[in-house]
Amino acid sequence: MILWGPHDGYMPEGAARAYLRDLPEAELHVLGGGHWLLETHLDEVVPLMRDFLGRVHARGHS
Repeated sequence: MILWGPHDGYMPEGAARAYLRDLPEAELHVLGGGHWLLETHLDEVVPLMRDFLGRVHARGHS
C-alpha cells in the first residue's frame, strides 16, 4: 500500500506513481495532504491501513 499526499513539497505525487510502476500489485491512495500525511490526515489513513493489514494478514493464514 502506498499512501501519499499530493501537496508534498519534498516528494511530489509523481514519485508515488513511480513507486506504483515499480510495484504494480500495490494499491495507491492519494489523500489531500502533504509530507506529514499521518499528522494531518490520520482519520483517513487509519481505516485504509486497518483494511489493508487485515487483508494481508488474512492472506497469510489461508
